[in-house]
Amino acid sequence: MKKTKMLKKNYEFKEVLSRGKYYSGEFIEAFIKKTGNSDYNFLGIAISSKVAKAVRRNYIKRLIRENYKIVEENIKTGNKIVFLWKKKKDSKDASFAVVREDMKKIFDKADLFRGN
Repeated sequence: MKKTKMLKKNYEFKEVLSRGKYYSGEFIEAFIKKTGNSDYNFLGIAISSKVAKAVRRNYIKRLIRENYKIVEENIKTGNKIVFLWKKKKDSKDASFAVVREDMKKIFDKADLFRGN
């Protein structure tokens, strides 16, 4: 069963970005805020228009979303997570393996994997 809902409203993103804890990987950054809801995680993905044109930004979003789906079952629920692509990193370096390694590193730092 899917345990994640998407963040869609601007105020939802602002809340996580201002009150959430910051974690950084080589290419992606994450802001994670604990919530009282223990049944779901909330996921948001934001990529600046300065990083790349629309097609490339959507490709990066798909990479992040797909990598998150793979590890979704192993992540503790009750969090709001916002992923950002670092502006200083070239969008051409985006690949499935790069995003997977960054995401694992971030979730390890944040202690979000079940059984930790």
